Amino acid sequence: MALHITDDPAADELLTNDPLALLIGMLLDQQVPMETAFSGPLKLRERLGGFDAARIAGTDPERFVEIMRETPAVHRYPGSMGARTQLLCQHLIDQWGGDAAALWSRAEPDGTPPTGASILRRLKALPGFGEQKARIFLALLGKQCGLDAPGWREASAPYGEPGAHRSVADITSPESLALVRAAKKAAKAAAKSEH
Repeated sequence: MALHITDDPAADELLTNDPLALLIGMLLDQQVPMETAFSGPLKLRERLGGFDAARIAGTDPERFVEIMRETPAVHRYPGSMGARTQLLCQHLIDQWGGDAAALWSRAEPDGTPPTGASILRRLKALPGFGEQKARIFLALLGKQCGLDAPGWREASAPYGEPGAHRSVADITSPESLALVRAAKKAAKAAAKSEH
């Protein structure tokens, strides 16, 4: 299934075909528009001359911040998000042999297939992934990437709900992006009125 998150066919193609790109896009998805965050992996691939966890983790940190900062910037906070991206890639190398997809595809140590709950636990262990980001990413895997691990919808709640327009997991077109933006705006307004 092809992803349509950024409105840039080349960036969306990378997200569709490269699990690491999708994971890094999710990591970058804070304090910038979703399209900017999820276009970041393509910019990194072009500037690094390739795209894999070892190349990203192994780049000199100061050089990596420069790559993040280059116009158009990968993120508005190139220092902190650059460091987080490198930490994420190092974690993938140390824990998952550099294979991002292993997070949701590798069997448990006892040989049983991963469940929604175990994948959520693995995602929450990633640098830069809190509870909400991990749930949204799990919903994205289930709704758009063919993940069929038992219990993924429950583990990703409320983002896994069918027909919802809460997050990047629900973006399949410019129209659905507009619906997600409206829902986020309404949620922000509701949260503000509670204080």
